[in-house]
Amino acid sequence: MFPELTTERLRLREITPQDEERIFDCFSNYEAMRYYGQDPFHHLEEAGKLITFFADSYRDKRGIRWGMERKEEPGLIGTIGFNAWSPKHRRADIGYEIHPDYWRKGYASEAAEAIIAYGWGVMNLARIGAVVYTDNAASNAMLVKLGFQQEGILRSYMVQDGLSHDTNVYSILNARGR
Repeated sequence: MFPELTTERLRLREITPQDEERIFDCFSNYEAMRYYGQDPFHHLEEAGKLITFFADSYRDKRGIRWGMERKEEPGLIGTIGFNAWSPKHRRADIGYEIHPDYWRKGYASEAAEAIIAYGWGVMNLARIGAVVYTDNAASNAMLVKLGFQQEGILRSYMVQDGLSHDTNVYSILNARGR
């Protein structure tokens, strides 16, 4: 059973084939994908394949991705979750994107707090990492606000639009899990 999480304003739930259009809206938006490390979608079928990828990752214990939905308005505004999950080593990397219509409203940090708590309490993670473009000021600031510490810079780590980009590496450790 896929775990559903709630926050003050959000419902974090399983992403289903019925979400294909909303996933496409987000992943086809250049601004939403600008720092994501992949080119924007051009075809609706790409959203369907991504939904299948998220489901397969959860089934195979490689990751978990929630759809972010505002409680008062059905329909996904973005996704958030863990990838590169290693249950044996008790670590995973956080990843997220949100449609620009919902930027600067605190939704991403609200959702991140909920899944970090889930990572500590249910997944028994000892470490949560993050890799973020150095140019992505909003995401870098959010991670620091959430308690992540910068560990270094990976030079020319991501290629997007044919250009190499440096990324910051962050982590947060579970004080109880050491």
